[in-house]
Amino acid sequence: MKINMMVAGSMIAALTSGAAWAQEVTLRLSHWVPPTHPIQTLGIEPWVKSLTEASDGRIAVTIFPAQQLGAAPDHYDMARDGIADITYTNPGYQAGRFPKYSLVEIPFHASNATGGAQALHEWYAPIAETEMSDVKFCLANPHDPGTFHSKTQIKVPADIKGLNVRPAHATMSRFVSSLGGGPVQVPAPEAREAIANGTADAITFPWNSVYIFGIDSETPYHLDMPFYISAQLLLINKDSYNGMPDDLKAILDDHCTPKWSRRFSEGWAENEASGRQKMVDSSEHTLYAPTEDEVQMWRDAAAPLIDQWKEEAGDDAQALYDGYVEALERHDARY
Repeated sequence: MKINMMVAGSMIAALTSGAAWAQEVTLRLSHWVPPTHPIQTLGIEPWVKSLTEASDGRIAVTIFPAQQLGAAPDHYDMARDGIADITYTNPGYQAGRFPKYSLVEIPFHASNATGGAQALHEWYAPIAETEMSDVKFCLANPHDPGTFHSKTQIKVPADIKGLNVRPAHATMSRFVSSLGGGPVQVPAPEAREAIANGTADAITFPWNSVYIFGIDSETPYHLDMPFYISAQLLLINKDSYNGMPDDLKAILDDHCTPKWSRRFSEGWAENEASGRQKMVDSSEHTLYAPTEDEVQMWRDAAAPLIDQWKEEAGDDAQALYDGYVEALERHDARY
């Protein structure tokens, strides 16, 4: 009788252990661009596929594109509140909420999206533990450096005066205001409407997204220089993460690394760069390459943003700034 009880106990333990091992998790991932955008096809989908394969199918991810679960500016709070388990968030859509993070939005720092993604991840991950403490930071995904695209030609900072400009984020909004322009703050999915209906005269965007969002017919003029980045983050609801088995947490952690930020960003970066060549080859678009003196004019105009950031970032601002620059240099991404 004792032997039978021991055998039965062993069987129950084995079944229990097997059930725990076989536990599956389905995560909801929300973003705000069209499902055909390279953010999804070249970034999110390969990441999800790798996550699923690494977990032998035990982690499944359902993707909700195009603001299906909520508006673009709400995606940080959606991750915090569990409306989605994972969100693709642009912190710059909420002015002043993440002052340390906003350093990455200042023009003339990151020269490319791939090394920039890895540098940004290494620099910001420890900061996110306090500045974004109610979510789990996973990945950084900047776009290839963007610029001004407009209805009339923009060559120098003075040309912004009197224009209504859709800025990429709060920092570019501040920059436009400093030049005498009027910021028209709408998220990327609403940018075309702002340009088409005359609410905005110009937009800051990466190159190929001008085509992806159908803005190319509205903006024939382009300032031909790398100018700024907008960096999105992949964020995870803490309860969703903490509720996963330890082995699945480890697999997810392996997909939330600086190298994965770089890998996640590569396809989109190449796609955005291709948009510039389309415009070069098109008779309907005019690209203006500023002279060295004019580039310096733009750099001088943007310089006060650094001092403003330091005032808002706190006592450790200089050390944070130096750390970001060092990370960019280490990954060959310094402007």
